[in-house]
Amino acid sequence: MTLPRAKHKVRAPFRHGDGGLARMSEPGDPDRLNDLDKRLKEARSRQQAEKDRKAGGGGRAARSGMGLGFRLAVDIVAALVVGVVIGLLLDRWLGTLPLFLVLFFFMGGAAGILNAYRTVSGQGYAVGYRGSDDKDKVPDDEGGEGRS
Repeated sequence: MTLPRAKHKVRAPFRHGDGGLARMSEPGDPDRLNDLDKRLKEARSRQQAEKDRKAGGGGRAARSGMGLGFRLAVDIVAALVVGVVIGLLLDRWLGTLPLFLVLFFFMGGAAGILNAYRTVSGQGYAVGYRGSDDKDKVPDDEGGEGRS
């Protein structure tokens, strides 16, 4: 089975009028580039507005002091509960009743306090997180604070 041929010659969009290939370093049509730049800026501003709208859509309670207090309480209590449950399960499995319960109770409390601290200070949970104050610092080779 043969396919029908096109009646006109199709030119590739990357070819120049003289038949040679266009290079990236050659100037293009400035009106087209300006139009593309304008459309990119509009798309980026719409995208940023959408992000801001989604971030601010949590309601007043999420940003209020009461909302923050509830979040801190839930972080601490949840970490304590997880620690106690792990401690009880290990104690029951190994037959050492109070040992792992006490150990994981304190570990859960420490994890809850750490989560509360991260929430209050605005730190993220990603590895290697650097705050906005540390963006311009360059770390030392010796592991020190860094220099500006």
